[in-house]
Amino acid sequence: MSIIAEDSPVIAKTKELCAQIANDPSVLKLQSDVERFLNDDAARLQYQSVHERGEELHHKQHAGVELSAVEIREFESARDALFENKIANDFLAAQRELESLQKQISKFVGATIELGRVPTAEDLAEKGGCCGGGCGC
Repeated sequence: MSIIAEDSPVIAKTKELCAQIANDPSVLKLQSDVERFLNDDAARLQYQSVHERGEELHHKQHAGVELSAVEIREFESARDALFENKIANDFLAAQRELESLQKQISKFVGATIELGRVPTAEDLAEKGGCCGGGCGC
């Protein structure tokens, strides 16, 4: 039987992990914050506007165009207003937390496959922010 077959022990345990994650109260709260944001047109529009403006300013700066003090002030003001929006702020925090969870789980699984055993805290600390693939990241 293949290790990745639907009925293999590894896939069965992976499904158990997924069920644990899906039912964890903290994860459910984070997903609720994301859903609340996605259902709030005003918060989404505000986020999109700030994001697009930030991209635009980044591209201008990268192209060697000096940003005016007014452009910077307007962007910072819009960004501050976004952070004051509870729904948008909760979304941004939830997004960061869910991404961190995903990275941490990937780090554990990757280290397990690489080491052939459950990694210790020291094993994971040695990897730091690296992907563990020997890529020099």
